[in-house]
Order: sequence, then C-alpha cells, then structure tokens
Amino acid sequence: MTACAIEDKTAGVPRAAATTQPAPEPAEPDGPAEPVKPRAAGASDEGADPLRAAAADLGADPVTAQTPDQGAGPRDVGVPDAAAVGPGSPVASEAAQGGSGEPGKAAAPVPPLPSVPPVPPVPPAPPMPAAPPVRTASPEPPLRTASAAPTVEAACSLAPSRLVPPALTIAADHSYAARLTAAGTADEPAWFPERWTLDGPEPYAVPLPLGQPEEAEADVLPLSDGRVLIRRRVAADRHTFSLLYPTGPETGEIPLGALDCTDLALLPPSPDGMSVFALLPGERSTGVWLVAGGAFGPEHVADVPGRCSGGVWLDREGRLLALDRQMPGGGPLKAVVVDLERGGEVTPLLQIAPESNDRLLMADADSGLLLVRSDAPGHDRLGWGVLGSCLPVRFPECLRAADETLTPFAVQPGQMLMPESCAVALRIDGAAGSWVGLWRPAGRRLHQVAAPGGWLAGTGFWTREGVLHLPYSQEAAPCAVALLEAPADEPHRVVTNGTDASAAAPVFGVCKPVPLGQAPLTGRTAPG
Repeated sequence: MTACAIEDKTAGVPRAAATTQPAPEPAEPDGPAEPVKPRAAGASDEGADPLRAAAADLGADPVTAQTPDQGAGPRDVGVPDAAAVGPGSPVASEAAQGGSGEPGKAAAPVPPLPSVPPVPPVPPAPPMPAAPPVRTASPEPPLRTASAAPTVEAACSLAPSRLVPPALTIAADHSYAARLTAAGTADEPAWFPERWTLDGPEPYAVPLPLGQPEEAEADVLPLSDGRVLIRRRVAADRHTFSLLYPTGPETGEIPLGALDCTDLALLPPSPDGMSVFALLPGERSTGVWLVAGGAFGPEHVADVPGRCSGGVWLDREGRLLALDRQMPGGGPLKAVVVDLERGGEVTPLLQIAPESNDRLLMADADSGLLLVRSDAPGHDRLGWGVLGSCLPVRFPECLRAADETLTPFAVQPGQMLMPESCAVALRIDGAAGSWVGLWRPAGRRLHQVAAPGGWLAGTGFWTREGVLHLPYSQEAAPCAVALLEAPADEPHRVVTNGTDASAAAPVFGVCKPVPLGQAPLTGRTAPG
C-alpha cells in the first residue's frame, strides 16, 4: 500500500514522514484575535535565561498521492475514504456519516494482579552541585524582586482551586522529574517541591523546601539542567514564576516575573528542555506566553483566536504546538497547530467530522503517531492516525471500554517511519483503581497489567528499546522506578500484502495532505 510522502526541503524542522502500512496490518477502510497587551514594559533582564534560538524557515510543496482501500479489519472502526491527517486536510469518519462498525464489547473486569514487591531503600543521594543562576552581561547580577516583575492583563475566567497537585511531571528528555510532595498531617498537608533524578544508575529525590509550604494549586515543571520552575498563585488574579535549585542544604530561588490573570495553564515541558510556555485564555483569543527561557521575564509569543486548551508538541525543536480550540460563540472543539516561530500562524490539524469534537492527546515526533479522542463515531472514542499520512483515523475496538476510562500517557520513541510498531502506555481507571494498559496499533490487543504499589498514576516514559519506566513512591522506597517490558503481540492474518496481482482496478481515494512542518501551509490564519 502506498501513502503520501512529503519531501522536506528545509533544515531544523522534522520531516512529516510518509507512512506505509506494514504487511501484518492492511489499511482500513478564524475571526479576529483579541491581543493581550503587556501592562508594564522595560523589565530588567537580570537572572533570566538567554533567548531561544530561532528555528529554520519552512518551505516545501505538498505532494498528493492515492491509496487504495484494502479492507478494514473486523474490530477497527475506520474511515472508508483515504484522507490525510494533517493541517488543512479533513478526515471523514464512517461512523460520523452513518456507517456502522462492530458493536462495542464491554471490557472484562480485570482480576486482581500481584503488586510489585517493595524495592529496597535507595541509598542516600550524592551531594548535588548548586545550580548557578543564569548569567547575563553583568558578572554578579542581583536577583530580580517581585516588584520589578513584568505583568500582563488578560480577560480570563476564574479557575477553581485544586486540592491535590499533579502526581509527577517528567522533563522532555526524561532526565529529571518534579512534584509537590506532602508533609505534615493528612488533614492539613503542607506541600513542598521535590526533584527526582531519573537518568542515573539509581533514581533519587532532592527536596527543595523554602521558608513556607506551597499551595496545592501550585505547579512545578523540571528543566533539563536540573532546575525546577514553580508557578504560584499569589492573588486571585496574579501568578508568579521562579526557578528553584538545590544549593547545599538549602534551596536557591530565581524570581522570573509575574502575569496578571485569573486563569493560567502551564504547557507540557518543551522539547528543547529549557523553555516553559503557558496559556492565558481570554474572551475571544488565547495568549501563548514564554514564562521561562526568555531574556526579559515572561514574553508574549502568540495570540490564537478562540479559547484553547490541551497542548501537544509535534517536533523536537519546540516550534509546532498543537492546541484544542473552540471558536468564540461556541461550536465543536478542533485540534489546530500553532507555529510559534511565525508569530502564531494557525493551521487546522483534525477535522474528522464537521460537528465532532476532535482532540489531540499525544504525538510522537519520530514516527508521526497521533493519539486522538473524538466523538465522531457517536461517542468519545480513542483513535490513532499518522501525521502527514493519507490513511484515515481509526478507532480500535480494543480501546473501547464500557466501565473504564483509558488515557494514554507515554509513546515509545525512536520508531522512525513505523508508527504501527510504537508501544503505547495507557492509564486505566476503573472501580478497582488504576492500572496500566499496553497497546500497539499493529497488535490490536490491549494488554492489562498491574501497576506497582504507590505508582504515581498516569506518569511514565518509554525507552527506544521498548522498556516502560513507571515512577512510584512507597514507604520503604520513596523514590523508585519499576521497569516493564512491552509484551509481544500475536501475528494477524493479512488479507493482502499489497503486491499480489488484482483482476479489478483498485478504487483510490482523494488525498490532499498539507503536512505539518512544511510551508507554505495553505489555510493559515494570521495572528491577531
């Protein structure tokens, strides 16, 4: 079977790789933006990170191709017409247009599985060198005070207070992780930041306490150099940002600035390892701000028309950001791509059905595998597609559970041009608690395994060799990682391998992909 191949003519942007279905699995069938204006300007650049390097320009011509439909599998709901998964390329869903798939089957209850035995206590961590503050032109710059921090005003809706912080946030290169851990009593916990080191021979944790405990609604995010960004809400409409690092027995802190708004959400760690972005939703547009990694504190990067949420990185440079957007006035939620190096140019990414809500959950830059959630089949379903491919988005029946909620949290990297072979880890939440699901698109089977006791649910990462790392914390092992290998899938009988002679001429679908990471991208929406 053939698929669209897009030739990359530039440097610095990963190729929207052409995908070819392997032999074991045949193919199955903006209104004006509201700018967010900074209230104060001319802030000092002391104690800030250097400017991010600009990515290379984009330029390539889209190439169309035709792909025959060679028969959908019996348990995958697909789209009959071949369509591209990429910006400007609608993907029609058979289920959304009246097609019928196999009725869903309720997942069998998971039997109690043995828990992972306790791991011996980790030896004390070696002393960590103090992370120096970011250097500027002056040899010994003083720390910036909160009064000198730049601020910005935005029309935002009030977000509810959070009682429990996220379990763990892992850096993009999996070298460090950070979380807020509880101290004190169970009724009145006191939260303080903690950094985990994951790239050494044994994981270990370094506490980063300050003079007073943190609030549960604070966010911590690790950088690749070992520092930890913390976002605090100091008032109903004010957020401050600082970098924390261990310095001997104490914790050093570098204030970065503040933003004035009621609602703010940090994006996942940037692939470059040193930048942190945040979303500031407004009435008619959403601001994208660089809150760490700039030269002058928080910097406005782009305004995206509509109200945006989510956030998935599509490349290794931290340039292409996918967001779930709803336009002003309502309407369906659609995933779009924002080019941060082009002033926030917006490109459509998912269009499974005109009125369906299509969200992007995860993406792998090496293989182009996309994991989506859409109600195009009639209700919310997990599906997968390939970036820049002519093949449709498919919704496997094995990922359809009646009484459980499935959420992907890790994709195996390094599988170049082989998205079907990527192992995917999913968090399964049910009446019995939370456990782990392992799945490959080519295998079409969901393996369910017990999570280690004390698993920080929904966190983990894959190695290129297919080993899943699951962080957990127990009384005997407060900082530990369990290793789990991806199980082998049984081979499936194929209908055709795409090389046999055929008496009838195949029917080709219309393929008009506009791959991400290529330019010119048609259908862009200018920022503002």
